[in-house]
Amino acid sequence: MIVRTTDEITGTERDVAAGHWRSKRIVLGGDRVGFSFHETVIEPGTVNEFHYANHVEAVWLVEGEGTLLDRETGVEYPLAPGTMYLLDGHERHTVTTRTRMRMLCVFNPPVVGTEVHDENGVYPLVAVPD
Repeated sequence: MIVRTTDEITGTERDVAAGHWRSKRIVLGGDRVGFSFHETVIEPGTVNEFHYANHVEAVWLVEGEGTLLDRETGVEYPLAPGTMYLLDGHERHTVTTRTRMRMLCVFNPPVVGTEVHDENGVYPLVAVPD
């Protein structure tokens, strides 16, 4: 059984920030459950481009408003609390925030540590370390 609080993650290697977002990696690949689980906060009034070529990601928005743009199709979706989106085709996407966003994210295969994606969607590590 794994029991953690986001407070105990704050300021550790599981508390990762880049650009306009901060992600608390609550569950990582090393926990050996087959997925990773993160709480991510994105600053208000920002435009954020993402691409996860090596992961399927499910996102549940629990706070904030903005839009999600699928850069492959040009389709834009409104985002508000209670919205879920699933990136199952490794879609390049842009999240534009009107207000501070807080989301819960599940990745499969799991993220393994502090790695931060680049715009080619490449993670330096996708296997669980020994």
